[in-house]
Amino acid sequence: MNLVADIGTTRIKIAFFDSKNLIAKRYFLLDETHAINEFIKKNKADRAIISSVTDKAALLINKIKSELSSTIEYSAQTPIPIRNLYKTAFSLGGDRIPPVIAAQQIFPKSDVLVIDAGTCIKFNFLNKQGEYMGGSIAPGLNMRFNSLHTFTSRLPLISQDADFEKLIGTDTRESILAGVQIAALAEVNGLINQYNERYKNLKIALTGGDSAFFEKRLKNAIFADPDLVLKGLNIILNFNTPITGNEQ
Repeated sequence: MNLVADIGTTRIKIAFFDSKNLIAKRYFLLDETHAINEFIKKNKADRAIISSVTDKAALLINKIKSELSSTIEYSAQTPIPIRNLYKTAFSLGGDRIPPVIAAQQIFPKSDVLVIDAGTCIKFNFLNKQGEYMGGSIAPGLNMRFNSLHTFTSRLPLISQDADFEKLIGTDTRESILAGVQIAALAEVNGLINQYNERYKNLKIALTGGDSAFFEKRLKNAIFADPDLVLKGLNIILNFNTPITGNEQ
């Protein structure tokens, strides 16, 4: 049994895999220590992999490492089944390479663009030769809402509205929704179009917490899976610590 922990800036995602198959997962806030420990205890793992983009989870990381001697703390030095051509590989967040690796298994020997719509909107590109080239990073939806409120004196903080589709806002709330949601959608569609012009038969995979928002609205054909990061980390774990015959 594999334990996979993806520790983000606001949430911790923990999953258990029976070899290649996802059998259980839960999302937690960073401070839900007791609930996290209980979930881990219920599922006995043989090995683990941890990816973190924050320094706030040191206690959890140390606990998992103390209980499972076969634990990988994912980093730029971790062996992976693709070639990483990013110039500053050491600076790559732990949530950028794993979903690309998962997408490659879905679309082998293809040019693949992975869009991770979460705290940030990240584009990650893998060519058909299995080489990770890089991509782009932009603020996610919630970050855009928060920045408008934080860096102005009068604009209110509003939340996403899944039903909003107006191009022209007729009051302040609608104008912010149009400026964040509609503009972000146009941005994503525009970048996809540029990739499509450069790479014929491009495969596109979408993941992340806001993937449902974009999936319903993107004009291009995409494959959506909110668990690509977890699945990619599991592939990396199996790549480094192969499953033996007597393990599940």
